[in-house]
Amino acid sequence: MDYQKIIDQYYPEDNALKHILLVHSQSVAQRALQIVSHHPELHLDRQFVEEAAMLHDIGICRCHAPSIECFGTADYILHGRMGAEILRKEGYPRHARVCERHTGAGLTREDIERQQLPLPAQDFLPETLEEKLICYADKFYSKTHLDKEKTIEEAARSLAKFGEDGVKRFREWIALFEGAREQGSEGTT
Repeated sequence: MDYQKIIDQYYPEDNALKHILLVHSQSVAQRALQIVSHHPELHLDRQFVEEAAMLHDIGICRCHAPSIECFGTADYILHGRMGAEILRKEGYPRHARVCERHTGAGLTREDIERQQLPLPAQDFLPETLEEKLICYADKFYSKTHLDKEKTIEEAARSLAKFGEDGVKRFREWIALFEGAREQGSEGTT
């Protein structure tokens, strides 16, 4: 897969939106790939992680979020679903799953119904380690403050608006992806 070709197809102009997408996606990919490198015991698919991290927000061009130069028509909460549609059309269903499952720390049917979100009433939770990793890495980078990396606590606070279940999932991922790093570095000098 040539993820840059897909990005260029849906973002043909070198404009502010493409810049935001690329910088944000590169930050997410870099963090995710660092975790892959630090955790060989997790047997993560490095190539897939890079591709899916670069494409996880491909659907923002179809959404309306003027603060990040998105002038489409769909509600921004739908950007994952829009991205999934794009990637399924391109023949990448595994990558599409990352798109539709990365909002918040994943969304449950109950979250969608309680918050009356314009999404199908079903679970959109990351399931594979790669899906969880990209969702986790994404929480540290905003598309409105491209130059800032959130702390773990800032990322957890930003998830609270999606409900406590998401914060709990995020904290489990901290243990999985950061705790394992600490354990993996024990005994080295």
